[in-house]
Amino acid sequence: MRAAVITEFGGPEVLEVREAPTPDPVGDQVRVRVRASALNRADVLQRRGHYPAPAGAPQNIPGLEFAGEVDAVGKAVTQWNPGQRVFGICGGGGHAEYVVVPERTLAEVPGNLDWSGAGAIPEAFITAHDGLWIQAALRPGERVLVNAVGSGVGLAAVQLIKAIGAEAYGTARTASKLDRAREYGMLDGWQIESGSDLARVAARQNFDVVLELAGGEYVASDLEVLAPRGRLILVGLVAGVQANVNLGLLLAKRLRIMGTVLRSRPLEEKIQATQAFAREVVPLLARGALKPTINREFNLEEIREAHRYMETNSSAGKIVLHV
Repeated sequence: MRAAVITEFGGPEVLEVREAPTPDPVGDQVRVRVRASALNRADVLQRRGHYPAPAGAPQNIPGLEFAGEVDAVGKAVTQWNPGQRVFGICGGGGHAEYVVVPERTLAEVPGNLDWSGAGAIPEAFITAHDGLWIQAALRPGERVLVNAVGSGVGLAAVQLIKAIGAEAYGTARTASKLDRAREYGMLDGWQIESGSDLARVAARQNFDVVLELAGGEYVASDLEVLAPRGRLILVGLVAGVQANVNLGLLLAKRLRIMGTVLRSRPLEEKIQATQAFAREVVPLLARGALKPTINREFNLEEIREAHRYMETNSSAGKIVLHV
């Protein structure tokens, strides 16, 4: 099979499209012929040597999500048959013609989605749904701030916030990303350059939930803008892995901070997240109430260009890769 291979750690130039062994499904595994995938920050970090794939996943083929057709199944598979359209997340290997995953980590692609749309959905929507609807227990009428709202997860989050009857607000470094978020239902937003800017422009907002996709110094400001008994869901760390926070605010407001990641979770937890996504999110996608957020599309042979584009930080939404 053709696959995007990390030949050594470094810049986009270390990526090459090469022939790799086609994996065979065993037991409860399903082999999917990948038609589309998408880039994530984890792919860039893995290429640089900062984020190795979990045990059991390909170490030199990136790709955390995929959409395609069931190609072959292991003898213990009961839920899927060859030819069905499916999508899901994986620990790695999604940027290849074939990927093998446990059957319970798959969901069926709605008939109204093409491969581009389906490939742009799993990582962003499962992350946002799990963080907001499941962990934060978001309720109608609550106010939610999404930092880095123009990202794939951010734009998925805005739609899920609106879908449950809550209010979405956001921050971004460019006005164009805020405009994109408004297209998906964000009520208001702020163009900021740092976490200290957040405290200045939004200190009196009193959000019930903050979905933090940047990390670093933003976390300290998140505590200032949260309402009493507010919840902070920490997802991304592109702004840094350290934060100097006021613990007095944490106590006085009775706040909760929850960290979340999909890639390194135990298999059963990934299954739970995917099945909740299939039950609660996929029907909304099928009705058109939620939509994929595609920024640009590349072919597998353009993997280096796709990585270079991601590193410009100019994308608003998902970068889709056709395989």
